[in-house]
Amino acid sequence: MSHNQTPLYFAGVDIGSTMSKVVIIDEEQNLRAAVIGPTGAEHRRRANEVMIEALGQVGIALESVAFIVATGYGRLNVPFAEQQVTEITCHARGVMTLFPEVTTIIDIGGQDAKALRIQNHKIVDFITNDKCAAGTGRFLEVIAETLDLPLYDMSQISLKSSRPLQITSICTIFAQQEVIRYLSEGAALSDVLAGMHDATAARVVRMAHRIGIQAPVVFTGGVALNPAMVRAMEDNLGCPVMVPSNPLITGALGAAAIARDKYHRLTAEGRIPAVSARRLEEIRLFEGGAKT
Repeated sequence: MSHNQTPLYFAGVDIGSTMSKVVIIDEEQNLRAAVIGPTGAEHRRRANEVMIEALGQVGIALESVAFIVATGYGRLNVPFAEQQVTEITCHARGVMTLFPEVTTIIDIGGQDAKALRIQNHKIVDFITNDKCAAGTGRFLEVIAETLDLPLYDMSQISLKSSRPLQITSICTIFAQQEVIRYLSEGAALSDVLAGMHDATAARVVRMAHRIGIQAPVVFTGGVALNPAMVRAMEDNLGCPVMVPSNPLITGALGAAAIARDKYHRLTAEGRIPAVSARRLEEIRLFEGGAKT
C-alpha cells in the first residue's frame, strides 16, 4: 500500500452461544483489534457493543471497514455485516491462517463441541455436538459451581493429580452426583477433578474419531484455555495438541479473512461494496421498536 492510499480494514463478527468476538485485520492480515465479551440474550445489542469497542482499538469509524462477515449462532443478528458465513467455514479458515499445516481441529466451546478434518486446506468432514452439555464448557462450569471453585483453580488443582478417578456417567447431572459421591467417600479433590477433565476429553475424542483424527491437531475454543483440559486432550489423543495464543477468536479471525477475500473478489469484478448504508442499530429483543 502506498502512502497516499487509504488503509483497508476487514472485520469478522462471531456471535457465539456464550461469547461474542470481533476481529479487525488490515490488508496484510495483521491483527489490529480483538474483542471478546459475553453474548447474553440480546444478540444485536451485543454485536454493536463489541464492534464499537473493536473500532475504538483501531481508532476508525464503521465506514472505514471495507467488508464485514458475521458468523456463529447469532450471525443473522448482525445487521451491519455484508455477508453471513457458517461457523464451521470461518473456524477452519481462522485456524488454517494460524496453523497452515493443521489436519484436525477440535473446538470445545461453552455450549457445543466440534471436530473438523482438513485436507489440502479444505474441510473434508466435520461433526458437532450441540445437544448435550457433557463434553462442553458448560459441563465444567456446572462442576465448578457445585464445588464453589473458580474454573482456573479447578484446572490447577486437577494438574496435581497422580491418580485420576474414573467418571463413568455421560450425563452432566449424574456426573455431578458422581463427583459429590467420590468426595464424600474421601477421595482427593485433585484426583476427582482430573477424572472429570479426562471424561470430558474422552467424550470429545470419541466424537472426533467418527470423522478420523490425524496429527497435527489444533485445540481451540474457550475450554482450550484450561491447562488441565489440554493435558487430558493430549492423553486421550495420544499426541500433542497446538493451542492458539487466543483460542477464542479463531472463528472471528476466519470471518475477517473471508471478508478480505470477498472484498477483493468484488472489486476485481468492478463491484465495490457500499458501506454508507451501515448502521449500528440498538435493538433489544424484548422491546418493540428500535433506536438509531
